[in-house]
Amino acid sequence: MAILLNIETATKNCSVALQQDNRLTDLIEYAGEGYSHAEKLHIFIADILKKNNLSPRQLSAVSVSKGPGSYTGLRIGVSAAKGLAYALKIPLISISTAASLARNVQTKTDAYIIPLIDARRMEVYSAIYNTDYQCIRGVKAELLEENPFDKYLAEKKVYFVGDATEKTQKIIRHTNAVFSPAKYPSAANMIDISYQKYQNKDFEDTAYFEPYYLKDFIIHKKKI
Repeated sequence: MAILLNIETATKNCSVALQQDNRLTDLIEYAGEGYSHAEKLHIFIADILKKNNLSPRQLSAVSVSKGPGSYTGLRIGVSAAKGLAYALKIPLISISTAASLARNVQTKTDAYIIPLIDARRMEVYSAIYNTDYQCIRGVKAELLEENPFDKYLAEKKVYFVGDATEKTQKIIRHTNAVFSPAKYPSAANMIDISYQKYQNKDFEDTAYFEPYYLKDFIIHKKKI
């Protein structure tokens, strides 16, 4: 039996989950108005292990959300995950924040799922998935003013999910657009991906792994 610890800190949600094989066994998370990861993450990790009568040495692997997302949040989460993996000599698994966020949407409809992660102003990080969570288009940094999702909205229903849906909804009013109430990625949504990667031995190099920031690819047009 594999026991995995999942860490999600890419957005305002500080989230930690335990799983046995591909089954969620416990979750602790807090999404406040500010970023409280530095104060809460290590406490959450200690609490979830104690609550489940586990010692760190019983962990089979540690999984962490790799981004994109908050620079500070990602650094805190990845540093904690790397520290555990190194000290315990267990594998480090990384998971796309967009991929886990997409799993908030569960539907049998033939549709696209577009996770949206806020990147300040009218900027977002997005990716495109089908309803089987297969990646159709990888993560990109985009400007909402440029209507980057028109192609997908013209084809079929599109489910938008994430902490940038509110500002996206102000711009996109297409009849095929559905906006999910789920705001943040959660460690609970990492379970299936973590287990699959663990089985496939799809691990990171603990010493050299870095988060996926992506931020510096948006160029603002100068207003005349």
